[in-house]
Amino acid sequence: MRRVERQHALVERLAAARGQRRTVSGLAREFGVAERTLARDVERLRDSGVPLRVVRGRGGGVSLDVAPVVAPIAFDLAEVAALMSSLTVLGPWVSPSATSAMRKLAAAVGSDGGSEAELRRARLGIERD
Repeated sequence: MRRVERQHALVERLAAARGQRRTVSGLAREFGVAERTLARDVERLRDSGVPLRVVRGRGGGVSLDVAPVVAPIAFDLAEVAALMSSLTVLGPWVSPSATSAMRKLAAAVGSDGGSEAELRRARLGIERD
């Protein structure tokens, strides 16, 4: 498993734990890597903005700071196309969260009158006549 795939899987596993701490040693065993490798993954994820909480020492571990929901954000059609394209590029590594996000984006565009043709034009940067 490549580092990016492992880090993505780590975030998914911590999200599934719903805020409960998981030990670095246990996670390292699950992913088949050294504890130091997993600790570096956690550091990189935190540096990139993933809200991980680390408690050191006895009874410590790593958890994902779970926020109930994100405040509403307004995207234009080109931004939705960019997000959907990015999620599509994940290919076989699409997570349940990515799949859910894709469905929500598609539903929002569909209910607002966005068509597949409009999404394709937005992806290609083609202006409407």
